[in-house]
Amino acid sequence: MKIDFRGKTALVTGATGGIGKQIADDLASLGADLILTSSNKEQVAALSKEVNRAGNVSKKWILVDFLNKESRHAFLDEIATIEKIDICINSAGINRINYIDETLLDDWHDITAVNLEAPFLITRAISRIMKANGYGRIVNIASIWGVISKAKRSIYTTTKFGLRGLTTTSAIELAPYNILVNSVSPGFVLTELTKRILTEEEMTQLASQVPIGRFAEPEEISRVVLFLASSLNTYLTGQNIIVDGGFVDV
Repeated sequence: MKIDFRGKTALVTGATGGIGKQIADDLASLGADLILTSSNKEQVAALSKEVNRAGNVSKKWILVDFLNKESRHAFLDEIATIEKIDICINSAGINRINYIDETLLDDWHDITAVNLEAPFLITRAISRIMKANGYGRIVNIASIWGVISKAKRSIYTTTKFGLRGLTTTSAIELAPYNILVNSVSPGFVLTELTKRILTEEEMTQLASQVPIGRFAEPEEISRVVLFLASSLNTYLTGQNIIVDGGFVDV
Protein backbone atom coordinates (compact mmCIF):
# COMPACT_ATOMS: atom_id res chain seq x y z
CA MET A 1 0.00 0.00 0.00
CA LYS A 2 1.22 3.45 -0.89
CA ILE A 3 -0.11 6.87 -0.07
CA ASP A 4 -0.60 8.78 -3.30
CA PHE A 5 -2.02 12.30 -3.46
CA ARG A 6 -1.74 12.79 -7.21
CA GLY A 7 -4.91 14.42 -8.52
CA LYS A 8 -5.80 15.72 -5.05
CA THR A 9 -5.86 19.35 -3.93
CA ALA A 10 -4.99 20.11 -0.32
CA LEU A 11 -5.46 23.28 1.71
CA VAL A 12 -2.96 23.68 4.55
CA THR A 13 -3.15 26.64 6.91
CA GLY A 14 -0.09 27.75 8.85
CA ALA A 15 2.14 26.15 6.25
CA THR A 16 5.30 28.21 6.70
CA GLY A 17 6.76 26.60 9.79
CA GLY A 18 6.83 23.65 12.14
CA ILE A 19 4.28 20.90 11.73
CA GLY A 20 2.28 22.77 9.07
CA LYS A 21 5.31 23.18 6.82
CA GLN A 22 6.27 19.53 7.24
CA ILE A 23 2.77 18.40 6.29
CA ALA A 24 2.74 20.70 3.25
CA ASP A 25 6.17 19.49 2.11
CA ASP A 26 5.15 15.85 2.53
CA LEU A 27 1.87 16.33 0.66
CA ALA A 28 3.78 17.95 -2.21
CA SER A 29 6.31 15.11 -2.30
CA LEU A 30 3.42 12.66 -2.69
CA GLY A 31 1.88 14.56 -5.59
CA ALA A 32 -0.73 16.86 -4.07
CA ASP A 33 -1.60 20.25 -5.49
CA LEU A 34 -1.39 22.72 -2.64
CA ILE A 35 -3.17 25.82 -1.41
CA LEU A 36 -1.07 27.23 1.43
CA THR A 37 -1.60 30.12 3.82
CA SER A 38 0.61 32.53 5.72
CA SER A 39 -0.02 35.77 7.58
CA ASN A 40 3.34 37.23 6.54
CA LYS A 41 3.06 39.39 3.41
CA GLU A 42 6.78 39.39 2.60
CA GLN A 43 6.99 35.66 3.15
CA VAL A 44 4.08 34.95 0.84
CA ALA A 45 5.60 37.18 -1.86
CA ALA A 46 8.96 35.41 -1.60
CA LEU A 47 7.46 31.92 -1.57
CA SER A 48 5.22 32.74 -4.53
CA LYS A 49 8.29 33.86 -6.51
CA GLU A 50 10.07 30.61 -5.66
CA VAL A 51 7.11 28.63 -6.96
CA ASN A 52 7.05 30.66 -10.15
CA ARG A 53 10.79 30.28 -10.72
CA ALA A 54 10.50 26.55 -10.25
CA GLY A 55 7.67 26.40 -12.76
CA ASN A 56 5.66 24.55 -10.14
CA VAL A 57 2.01 25.46 -10.60
CA SER A 58 0.85 22.99 -7.94
CA LYS A 59 1.48 25.43 -5.10
CA LYS A 60 -0.64 28.51 -4.49
CA TRP A 61 0.12 30.82 -1.57
CA ILE A 62 -2.64 32.93 -0.05
CA LEU A 63 -2.03 35.76 2.40
CA VAL A 64 -4.50 35.67 5.28
CA ASP A 65 -4.43 37.08 8.79
CA PHE A 66 -6.96 35.13 10.85
CA LEU A 67 -6.91 37.93 13.44
CA ASN A 68 -8.29 40.35 10.86
CA LYS A 69 -11.96 39.92 9.93
CA GLU A 70 -11.59 41.54 6.50
CA SER A 71 -8.59 39.38 5.64
CA ARG A 72 -10.39 36.28 6.89
CA HIS A 73 -13.53 37.02 4.87
CA ALA A 74 -11.49 37.73 1.72
CA PHE A 75 -9.75 34.36 2.16
CA LEU A 76 -13.05 32.52 2.60
CA ASP A 77 -14.49 34.26 -0.46
CA GLU A 78 -11.48 33.13 -2.50
CA ILE A 79 -11.75 29.56 -1.23
CA ALA A 80 -15.44 29.48 -2.15
CA THR A 81 -14.54 30.01 -5.83
CA ILE A 82 -12.42 26.84 -5.97
CA GLU A 83 -14.37 23.91 -7.39
CA LYS A 84 -12.30 21.08 -5.92
CA ILE A 85 -10.55 20.82 -2.57
CA ASP A 86 -10.08 17.24 -1.42
CA ILE A 87 -8.06 17.72 1.75
CA CYS A 88 -8.03 20.38 4.45
CA ILE A 89 -5.41 20.57 7.18
CA ASN A 90 -6.21 23.20 9.83
CA SER A 91 -2.74 23.74 11.26
CA ALA A 92 -2.54 27.48 11.98
CA GLY A 93 -2.40 28.26 15.67
CA ILE A 94 -1.08 30.69 18.28
CA ASN A 95 -0.49 30.55 22.02
CA ARG A 96 0.08 33.07 24.78
CA ILE A 97 0.54 31.74 28.29
CA ASN A 98 -0.53 33.38 31.53
CA TYR A 99 -2.23 32.57 34.82
CA ILE A 100 -6.03 32.68 34.64
CA ASP A 101 -6.33 35.74 36.91
CA GLU A 102 -3.80 37.62 34.78
CA THR A 103 -5.05 36.70 31.31
CA LEU A 104 -6.05 39.50 28.96
CA LEU A 105 -9.37 39.60 27.15
CA ASP A 106 -7.50 40.57 23.97
CA ASP A 107 -5.52 37.32 24.24
CA TRP A 108 -8.79 35.39 24.58
CA HIS A 109 -10.16 37.01 21.43
CA ASP A 110 -6.95 36.48 19.44
CA ILE A 111 -6.26 32.88 20.43
CA THR A 112 -9.86 31.77 19.93
CA ALA A 113 -9.98 33.60 16.57
CA VAL A 114 -6.99 31.68 15.19
CA ASN A 115 -7.24 28.34 16.96
CA LEU A 116 -10.99 27.77 16.92
CA GLU A 117 -13.00 30.29 14.94
CA ALA A 118 -10.80 30.00 11.84
CA PRO A 119 -11.03 26.17 11.67
CA PHE A 120 -14.80 26.44 12.17
CA LEU A 121 -15.19 28.94 9.33
CA ILE A 122 -12.85 26.99 7.05
CA THR A 123 -14.59 23.69 7.77
CA ARG A 124 -17.95 25.29 7.06
CA ALA A 125 -16.73 26.62 3.70
CA ILE A 126 -14.69 23.57 2.69
CA SER A 127 -17.42 21.08 3.57
CA ARG A 128 -19.72 22.67 0.98
CA ILE A 129 -17.12 22.04 -1.73
CA MET A 130 -16.41 18.52 -0.50
CA LYS A 131 -20.11 17.61 -0.30
CA ALA A 132 -20.59 18.71 -3.90
CA ASN A 133 -17.74 16.39 -4.93
CA GLY A 134 -18.66 13.49 -2.65
CA TYR A 135 -15.20 13.27 -1.10
CA GLY A 136 -13.14 14.95 1.58
CA ARG A 137 -10.59 14.51 4.32
CA ILE A 138 -10.26 17.13 7.07
CA VAL A 139 -7.57 16.96 9.74
CA ASN A 140 -7.44 19.46 12.59
CA ILE A 141 -4.14 19.91 14.40
CA ALA A 142 -5.08 19.95 18.08
CA SER A 143 -2.70 19.36 21.01
CA ILE A 144 -2.12 17.24 24.08
CA TRP A 145 -3.20 20.42 25.90
CA GLY A 146 -6.67 19.73 24.50
CA VAL A 147 -6.62 16.38 26.32
CA ILE A 148 -4.85 17.38 29.53
CA SER A 149 -3.63 20.80 30.66
CA LYS A 150 -1.17 22.64 32.84
CA ALA A 151 -0.79 26.07 34.40
CA LYS A 152 -0.97 29.18 32.23
CA ARG A 153 -2.78 27.47 29.36
CA SER A 154 -6.42 28.21 30.13
CA ILE A 155 -7.17 29.91 26.80
CA TYR A 156 -5.07 27.60 24.63
CA THR A 157 -6.52 24.48 26.26
CA THR A 158 -10.05 25.83 25.83
CA THR A 159 -9.50 26.29 22.09
CA LYS A 160 -7.97 22.85 21.62
CA PHE A 161 -10.78 21.13 23.54
CA GLY A 162 -13.16 23.13 21.34
CA LEU A 163 -11.35 22.01 18.21
CA ARG A 164 -11.87 18.40 19.24
CA GLY A 165 -15.57 19.15 19.69
CA LEU A 166 -15.73 20.69 16.22
CA THR A 167 -14.00 17.60 14.86
CA THR A 168 -16.47 15.19 16.45
CA THR A 169 -19.62 16.98 15.37
CA SER A 170 -18.34 17.68 11.85
CA ALA A 171 -17.45 14.02 11.46
CA ILE A 172 -20.99 12.94 12.35
CA GLU A 173 -22.59 15.42 9.97
CA LEU A 174 -20.24 14.88 7.01
CA ALA A 175 -19.74 11.08 7.13
CA PRO A 176 -22.71 10.39 4.78
CA TYR A 177 -20.91 12.43 2.10
CA ASN A 178 -17.64 10.44 2.29
CA ILE A 179 -15.99 13.27 4.21
CA LEU A 180 -13.90 12.05 7.12
CA VAL A 181 -12.89 14.46 9.88
CA ASN A 182 -10.25 13.74 12.53
CA SER A 183 -7.86 15.59 14.78
CA VAL A 184 -4.24 14.92 15.68
CA SER A 185 -2.89 15.99 19.06
CA PRO A 186 0.90 16.30 19.06
CA GLY A 187 2.94 16.31 22.24
CA PHE A 188 6.37 17.92 22.42
CA VAL A 189 7.71 18.41 18.89
CA LEU A 190 11.22 19.50 17.92
CA THR A 191 10.35 22.46 15.71
CA GLU A 192 12.38 25.61 15.11
CA LEU A 193 9.99 27.47 17.43
CA THR A 194 10.62 24.91 20.18
CA LYS A 195 14.36 25.39 19.80
CA ARG A 196 13.97 29.17 20.04
CA ILE A 197 11.80 29.28 23.15
CA LEU A 198 13.33 26.44 25.18
CA THR A 199 16.86 26.02 26.39
CA GLU A 200 18.71 22.72 25.96
CA GLU A 201 18.27 22.12 29.68
CA GLU A 202 14.51 22.70 29.48
CA MET A 203 14.16 20.38 26.48
CA THR A 204 16.16 17.67 28.25
CA GLN A 205 13.98 18.01 31.33
CA LEU A 206 10.76 17.77 29.30
CA ALA A 207 12.06 14.87 27.22
CA SER A 208 12.76 12.94 30.42
CA GLN A 209 9.01 13.02 31.15
CA VAL A 210 8.18 11.33 27.84
CA PRO A 211 8.27 7.51 28.00
CA ILE A 212 10.01 7.33 24.61
CA GLY A 213 12.60 9.73 26.04
CA ARG A 214 12.65 12.42 23.37
CA PHE A 215 10.64 15.02 21.48
CA ALA A 216 8.87 14.06 18.25
CA GLU A 217 10.30 15.10 14.93
CA PRO A 218 7.80 17.05 12.75
CA GLU A 219 7.72 14.23 10.19
CA GLU A 220 6.48 11.82 12.88
CA ILE A 221 3.39 13.97 13.31
CA SER A 222 3.04 14.45 9.57
CA ARG A 223 2.95 10.71 8.86
CA VAL A 224 -0.16 10.30 11.00
CA VAL A 225 -1.81 13.29 9.32
CA LEU A 226 -0.97 11.95 5.87
CA PHE A 227 -2.73 8.65 6.55
CA LEU A 228 -5.84 10.40 7.89
CA ALA A 229 -5.86 12.71 4.86
CA SER A 230 -5.36 9.94 2.33
CA SER A 231 -7.71 7.66 0.44
CA LEU A 232 -6.26 4.76 2.47
CA ASN A 233 -8.38 6.09 5.32
CA THR A 234 -11.88 4.93 4.47
CA TYR A 235 -13.50 4.39 7.88
CA LEU A 236 -11.68 6.33 10.60
CA THR A 237 -13.56 9.50 11.48
CA GLY A 238 -14.42 11.61 14.52
CA GLN A 239 -11.25 10.53 16.30
CA ASN A 240 -8.48 12.38 18.09
CA ILE A 241 -5.12 10.70 17.58
CA ILE A 242 -2.59 11.54 20.30
CA VAL A 243 1.02 11.47 19.07
CA ASP A 244 3.08 12.18 22.16
CA GLY A 245 5.43 9.29 22.85
CA GLY A 246 3.21 8.13 25.72
CA PHE A 247 3.31 11.40 27.70
CA VAL A 248 -0.45 11.71 28.33
CA ASP A 249 -0.67 8.14 29.65
CA VAL A 250 2.08 8.58 32.25
